Amino acid sequence: MSKNKLFESVEIFDIGSKGQTIAKSDEGIVLMVKNGVPGDIVDIKTYRKKKNYYLGNIVNYHSYSKFRVDPKCEHFGLCGGCKLQNISYDYQTKLKEDKIKYSLNKIFQNVNINPILKCKDQFNYRNKLEFSFTDNKWLTNDEIKKKNNDIDRRGIGFHKAGMWDKVVDIKKCHLQEEPSNKIRIALKEFAKKNNISFYNTRLKKGLLRTVTIRSSSLNQFMVLVQFFENNEKNISLVMNFLKDSFKEIYSLLYCINNKENDSIYDREIILYNGKNYIEEKIKDLIFKIYPKSFFQTNIKQTLKLYKIIHEFSDLSGNEVVYDLYSGLGTITQFIAKDAKRVIGIESIEEAVISAKNSAKENNITNVDFEAGDMKKLFSSEFISRHGNCDLIITDPPRDGMHKDVIKEIIKLKTPKIVYVSCNPSTQCRDLELLKDTYDITKVQPVDMFPHTDHVENIVLLELK
Repeated sequence: MSKNKLFESVEIFDIGSKGQTIAKSDEGIVLMVKNGVPGDIVDIKTYRKKKNYYLGNIVNYHSYSKFRVDPKCEHFGLCGGCKLQNISYDYQTKLKEDKIKYSLNKIFQNVNINPILKCKDQFNYRNKLEFSFTDNKWLTNDEIKKKNNDIDRRGIGFHKAGMWDKVVDIKKCHLQEEPSNKIRIALKEFAKKNNISFYNTRLKKGLLRTVTIRSSSLNQFMVLVQFFENNEKNISLVMNFLKDSFKEIYSLLYCINNKENDSIYDREIILYNGKNYIEEKIKDLIFKIYPKSFFQTNIKQTLKLYKIIHEFSDLSGNEVVYDLYSGLGTITQFIAKDAKRVIGIESIEEAVISAKNSAKENNITNVDFEAGDMKKLFSSEFISRHGNCDLIITDPPRDGMHKDVIKEIIKLKTPKIVYVSCNPSTQCRDLELLKDTYDITKVQPVDMFPHTDHVENIVLLELK
């Protein structure tokens, strides 16, 4: 079949990954399109053939879904975020819940899944955003129609969906509380006024590369500017402007990054003003968040998530707990008061140092942390040092757990496992390896990221 084909009057029936929606032709051909809503009846023209499906565009609507709503953001459909904003929030969460049910019931029979915990705040829920500068912004249809060669191509915003070298200039983002928009827009206008260059991804030149804005529930703000070139004069201009213009910035930092990618984990972070961290409070615990720290980006839902982990753990005070992929030690410390001892394992040494420091500052004495590659550190030698455990809590990255880690868990035959995942598909893959040893007894999805296909899922496993 040609990659270019028209499919008429097909119904969109589900959401896929990366903001795609799914339809199926009468012949059973799977079609993936953007900006559809389950229930839409549409004509689709395909443009690319993949192994098991076709990519296409909606070229005509016959009828609209009852679940379709007007997006709040003017950049919807261009910007790479909030891709489900045209679907009612209640239906978004139902679709996420259904995906988890479908995936788990393929492996385990008759799994009981609790209703998904929804977000009260569907906008302004994020505490971290990274914006990219560009001197070649994506042009809107209106700008293209003007055919004006004098259009200012400088901008700052998010990458266009699926295009690494194109940035959509964002006028207003609805994901983070103010002064996020004010800082971004003021910095852009200041840079334009002072002829400070914006980064060009293809040519690999320009001074301003990204700005990351973090906030906390304690009303503290961190701003980290990433510069591609080491131009001391213009760097000072930018940083002084931010320092003088936004007194609410608690932590003002920058780094020089002339690498191919814009990750900062191997870069030196320079403190320009204030503290080199911001603080976050979870229940009665205080955590310091440094520029390279991973921290949950929706703090209100994080508290709900941790309460469920605590509930599933059902601690009596006598348990030894292993917390795998412990990060800054937030879960470790959250449950510590109800356990005999909790040992956290984390691959990033800086996170372990931070976890040890925060445990000391929070006056928690029954925790310990070790840094190392999980698949090597979590071994029989580790267990002989710390003893058998009564509970494992695991919260791995999106790739899930390494098979060697799972083998060690099976050998241990720990009575209970609480498995927290931001990627239900890799979670299901891991659960399949555990199913001969463990039963699923509880499942609780938590919606951390409205208007995206991402969902957090907590599973309680008990030894057979």
